[in-house]
Amino acid sequence: MPKWAERSPVAAAMLNPALIAAILAAAAEDYRKESGRGMPWELAFIVSPLVLHRATREALPSSIRTHLANWISANPALHAGFPSRARNLTAPIKEGLRFGLTHHILTLEGAVLLGQIKRPRGFSTPDELRDLLRPARLTGRWLSKADATSTVFALFGVAP
Repeated sequence: MPKWAERSPVAAAMLNPALIAAILAAAAEDYRKESGRGMPWELAFIVSPLVLHRATREALPSSIRTHLANWISANPALHAGFPSRARNLTAPIKEGLRFGLTHHILTLEGAVLLGQIKRPRGFSTPDELRDLLRPARLTGRWLSKADATSTVFALFGVAP
């Protein structure tokens, strides 16, 4: 990763470690709410490319009733680009994980990631942030329905 001052303003905004940590925390929170278990930490590398890529985010199903394999089959163009997007986001995701763990937005318990977003009193989530956190929460609940993390990675054509 280039140093912070050397990043383009767009990359600094969209790949901001705090933003990625918030996305992962929202996904982990809802993963746990849906399944009663923490989110396997490896899924951070699936959640972020799904949520940060606008076309993918906008194509996400409206509910978790859609099976992951069916959604992937119905979106071949998004699926085809996923491995590349995931690979390109590896360093920013690691940076977001470190930021979240350092600032206690994320907690690692064994192999699972727990998230907790605390909002200061009176804080109103900006629309742009809400547009990212809502699909992150959906993605967390959706991925909790998968039988195994390895299945999710295989469906997306990537390896942990």
